[in-house]
Amino acid sequence: MDFIKGIFNVLSDPRLFFGLGVGALVFMIWKREIFARNAVGYGLLAFAAAFIVFGYFDPNFKLIILKPDNVPIVGLIFLLLFFVWYSIREGVRNDHRIAAGKGPIEKEESDRVWVWPDLVYTELISLIVCSIVLIVWSIVLAAPLEQPASAAATPNPSKAPWYFLGLQEMLVYFDPWLAGVVLPSLIIVGLIAIPYIDTNEKGNGYYTIAERKTEISLFLFGFVILWCSLIILGTFLRGPNWNFFGPFEYWDTHKLEALTNVNLSEYVWVRLLNTGLPSSILLREFFGIFAVLAYVFVLPVILARTVLKYYYEKMGSTRFYVGVFLFLMMMSLPVKMLLRWILNLKYILAIPEFFFNI
Repeated sequence: MDFIKGIFNVLSDPRLFFGLGVGALVFMIWKREIFARNAVGYGLLAFAAAFIVFGYFDPNFKLIILKPDNVPIVGLIFLLLFFVWYSIREGVRNDHRIAAGKGPIEKEESDRVWVWPDLVYTELISLIVCSIVLIVWSIVLAAPLEQPASAAATPNPSKAPWYFLGLQEMLVYFDPWLAGVVLPSLIIVGLIAIPYIDTNEKGNGYYTIAERKTEISLFLFGFVILWCSLIILGTFLRGPNWNFFGPFEYWDTHKLEALTNVNLSEYVWVRLLNTGLPSSILLREFFGIFAVLAYVFVLPVILARTVLKYYYEKMGSTRFYVGVFLFLMMMSLPVKMLLRWILNLKYILAIPEFFFNI
C-alpha cells in the first residue's frame, strides 16, 4: 500500500501533474476513436471511484476529501471525466455519420421530443432529485464556516473558495494586478469574443470533432488543463505555506523548500555576464522589455507568416490578430509556470520601483 501511495505522491509533482494532463489531452484528441469507447469512459469513472475509496483509508487523504469545502471538487472530478468523455464519444459518432453521407444525429426528427410532457417531466424529476441531494448534503455535511477572522490566528493554508482556486494558483506566478485583474478580464473578453472571431458555422447545434479539431483542442486545453486542473491542484496538492504535497503526504507545517527564484535581469547580468545590475531601469530590464514586446507584438506576425498562415488568410488580419493575442495571453500561464518550475524564474520583467512586474 505504501508503495502505491508513493507512486501517486510522485505523480502529483506539479511538473508531472501538468505534463500528464497535457499528454492525456493530446492522446484523447489524437486517439479519440479509442477514448470514445464505453469501456474507456466507464473505466475512467471506475478508476476515479476506486482511487477515492482507496484514499479514504489513508488518514491524510481522508481529511482532504471530507473537508466540506472540498466535497464539491470530488464531484467536479467525476462530472468532468464523464462529460468530457461523453462529448468526445458523441463527436466521434457524428463524425462517422457525416463521413458516411448522413447528417448529425441531433438533426434527425426521431431524436426530438415534445416540450410537454417530455421535457417538463424530465425537468421536474431533475428538480426533485437535486432538491433531495441538497437536503441530504446539508444534513450530513457541516457548513464550512470557521471562526471569526482574527489577525492572531491566520489559517494555514488560507485558500480561496474552490471556484477561485485557479486564480489563487495564478498568483504564485504573476503579480496580483495580472493574476487578479488583467488575466481574468481577458478570460471574460475572450469568451465574449469567440463568436466574432470564430465564424465557422460547422459544429453549431451538434457534436463533432473532425470539423472543429483545432477549436475543440484549444477550448479543452484552456478549460480542463488551465482551469479545472488548477482548481484540483490547489484543492488537493497545496498545503501549509502553499507548498506542494502529495495526496497521501502529511501536511507538515514545518516543511521548507529551498528555492531561489531570480528575475530574468539577474540571470543575464549577474549569472551570464558576471556583472552587477545596472542602475538604469531601462538598461537593467532591457532583455525583459524586449522579450515581452516580442511575445506580444512580433510573435503574432511571425505566426501569421508561418505556421498559422492558413488561419490568417481565412480569418483576415483583424480577427486573426485579436484571436492570436488572446491565445498568447492564455499560453502565458503555462509558459510562466514552466519557467518557474524549470529555471526558478520569478519575473521576466521586474520594475519594483513602480510595482510593475511580469
